[in-house]
Amino acid sequence: MSRKTLFAYLGTLLAFLVLDGLWLGVLMGPTYKALLGPLMLDQPRLFPAVAFYLLYVFGCVVFVVLPALTSGGWQRAVRLGALLGLVAYGTYDLSNWATLQGWSAGLAVMDIAWGTFLSAVCCAVGYHCARRVHN
Repeated sequence: MSRKTLFAYLGTLLAFLVLDGLWLGVLMGPTYKALLGPLMLDQPRLFPAVAFYLLYVFGCVVFVVLPALTSGGWQRAVRLGALLGLVAYGTYDLSNWATLQGWSAGLAVMDIAWGTFLSAVCCAVGYHCARRVHN
């Protein structure tokens, strides 16, 4: 793995953890708990949470950051990151809305919007971290 790829991964991961931590822990945690009630655990399961972040950031780097480093610049990282977020969060939220009681259209729209924004920003951060590395 090149240093650029490593820095892209670490930058994207750090941005994701900080921003999603603020979103879930500070800004929207009580809202999710109120909307989802008994569907939410008191404490999230650590292994699947860690696996999600590691896997999703891997996808961000492979499908967004590295292609943007090749051509298109940070704007491409933002566009492709937003698209990846829309598709990933969209499939998750629309499936939940279709199959789970208590998963409302409003919750789906809010979470899809967040995932789209979050992915765009984090991919841009990963892009800028990788650009600072000189091979």
